[in-house]
Amino acid sequence: MDSIHLSPRLKAVADFVPLNARLADIGSDHAYLPVNLLLNDKISHAIVGEVAKGPLDNAHHELKKRHLLAHADVRLANGLAAINETDNVDTVTIAGMGGILISNILNAGKKQEKTFKTLVLQPNTDEQIVRRWLAAQDYQIIAETIVQEESHFYEIIAAVVGEQQQQLSDLDLIFGPYLRVEKTATFVAKWQKESERITLIFNQLKAAGKSDTDAYRQWQLRYNQIQAAIS
Repeated sequence: MDSIHLSPRLKAVADFVPLNARLADIGSDHAYLPVNLLLNDKISHAIVGEVAKGPLDNAHHELKKRHLLAHADVRLANGLAAINETDNVDTVTIAGMGGILISNILNAGKKQEKTFKTLVLQPNTDEQIVRRWLAAQDYQIIAETIVQEESHFYEIIAAVVGEQQQQLSDLDLIFGPYLRVEKTATFVAKWQKESERITLIFNQLKAAGKSDTDAYRQWQLRYNQIQAAIS
C-alpha cells in the first residue's frame, strides 16, 4: 500500500469523504489518505494531525515526495487540537484506532467546542461505542460499509451534523443501521467468525461447570443476536 494504491480499508474511508472538502486526518501516520485525496483532486486542503514525531515525519516526507506541501499542513498535536478555527475544516477522518479512543478524541474536541459537518470514522474495535457517541452528540449516520483485509474486518461509518431520523436500537448500535440491512457477504463473514469464537467460549464455560451463570447467559444473548442479524 502507498498513497497511490490505498488499502481496501483506506479506500473505503476515502470514498466517504465529500468532494472539495477541507479535511483533517487525525492519526494520519504516512498521510496516505489525504495525499491520495489531494492527488485525485477530491479535497481542497488537508490538515494532517499526529501525536508522535515519527509518524509526523513520515507524513511530511510523503507530502513532500508528492509535491503537496503547499496544499497541506502537518501538525504535531493531540487529536482535534491539530485543527484551528481558521483552517475552516468541514470534514474529519479518524481511521485505524479503537472505538473508545476515537470517542475520547471526539469528546475532547467537543469540550473545545469543535464541531465539524462530516465525520468519517473507521474504528478497529468497539464500533457500537462510536455509533452511540454519534447519536448522543446529534450526528446522523448517513452511510456505512464493511471491508475485509486478510483475516480482519473493518467498518467505516460516515455521519453528518443532524439528529438521527430514527432512534438507533441496540441492534443498530452493535451491527450498524445500514450494515445489518444491506447484509453483505463481508458482513455475514465477520459475524460468522464471531459466532465461532463465542462457540469456543461456550465450550470453555461448560467444561468449567459455568453454563448456569450470568456470563454464559450474556454470551448466549450475544450469540442469538448475531444469528438473527445474519440469518
